[in-house]
This record gives sequence, structure tokens and C-alpha cells, in this order.
Amino acid sequence: MRIFIYILIVLSLVVIVYNATLLNFQDLFAEDGSLALIGIISAACVVVLLSILLTSKAIDRKNKGL
Repeated sequence: MRIFIYILIVLSLVVIVYNATLLNFQDLFAEDGSLALIGIISAACVVVLLSILLTSKAIDRKNKGL
């Protein structure tokens, strides 16, 4: 399960990089720019949620070891 979570984190980082290349810094809130910003924010949320999941799994493993 841990490897699968790491794979998902890497894929969301790839999505962040791809959407960052689509940004037009002259007009961030244009049609394509706003979609890219939404994609970046949602992929960042995925990274945060998966990190929380990894932390909770590590805590659970330590509690079961006691």
C-alpha cells in the first residue's frame, strides 16, 4: 500500500509540473490559466491528503507494535 501511495504522490507532482507549464503569467485568470490553477491546487491537495494518510499509517503501525 505504501508503494501505491508513493506512486500516486509522484503522479500528482507530475500533474503539478504539467499544469505549471500551461500557466500564462501575463494573464493568470484567462481560460487556460484558471484551469491550470485549479489543476495545480487540486493536485497539491492530493499530495497533502496522501501525506496525511502515510503519517496515520505509520502511527497505526507503531501503536500496534506496542
